[in-house]
Amino acid sequence: MSSKKSVPGPSKSETRAEQTTAIATEIIDRETSARTAKTERLRAARLQRDADLKKPAKRTAAKGKD
Repeated sequence: MSSKKSVPGPSKSETRAEQTTAIATEIIDRETSARTAKTERLRAARLQRDADLKKPAKRTAAKGKD
């Protein structure tokens, strides 16, 4: 007589915990991606603004009073 002992699967609470962890990880990853994109966008805007401020204004020849 051979008895096969099956390995018990994860309990119901472990399965729920795994689902919760997966969903939380997905949400965190989305938030991180959004934050990174926003940071890159703001950095590019700041660098563009700084570059525009450092450009010297075009000067026209001053007209002398005769």
